[in-house]
Amino acid sequence: MARKKVLLAVDSLENTYKFTQICKRLDVEILSARGHVQDKMLASSNEYDLLVYEIHSDVLDEVAKIEQSMLSDNDTALLLVVEENMISELRMPAHISADFVTARASAAECEIRMRHLLWSSAEGDASDLVRVGGMIINLATYQVTINGEPLDLTYLEYALLSFLATHPGRTFSRQALLHRVWGLDYYGGSRTVDVHVRRIRAKLGPDLSLHLKTVRGVGYLWQDQTPRLDDE
Repeated sequence: MARKKVLLAVDSLENTYKFTQICKRLDVEILSARGHVQDKMLASSNEYDLLVYEIHSDVLDEVAKIEQSMLSDNDTALLLVVEENMISELRMPAHISADFVTARASAAECEIRMRHLLWSSAEGDASDLVRVGGMIINLATYQVTINGEPLDLTYLEYALLSFLATHPGRTFSRQALLHRVWGLDYYGGSRTVDVHVRRIRAKLGPDLSLHLKTVRGVGYLWQDQTPRLDDE
């Protein structure tokens, strides 16, 4: 079996060292893309199996640019390295196998995610798929499709939808959702949950959005069975 190749497009010294050591433990060939040669290397996605790409600003534009450069070879996977304050704007690529870690993630977490991208199927196991009507949520690749078409979700929209869909029939308060989806360090108001629910419903469309129910005075739940129009 050919040795796997990993292209490191990371700038910070800390992450360069961390991912280099991980690559050595994984026994993969290390390629480096820096400075003026980076664009040329990124365009040659058929020459490596995994791209580790560190983003410092303009997360939406950078992810779109990287995805476009990799579309010619869907077998190449992508691991994004982002700052924590970028997560709310992050949209995972819909057409390639991808994952992300924060810039300060532990080496152990980074290694697990790299292993998954290098040696797991991009489609994921059956246990990684949540199916509701024509919608498929792929828990392994952070992707959602409706009737085969990718759904454009931010990471937090995806995280909220996937959390509720993997806990069907359970009602969660807004505070519980902030704790479980946004995390312990989030200090914003619970209104942000309502905003994200409205955006998710708009993107799901009139039929699928009926599964995301409002429990008045409490919070939200995901209903697996097809709801009636008068259930709200």
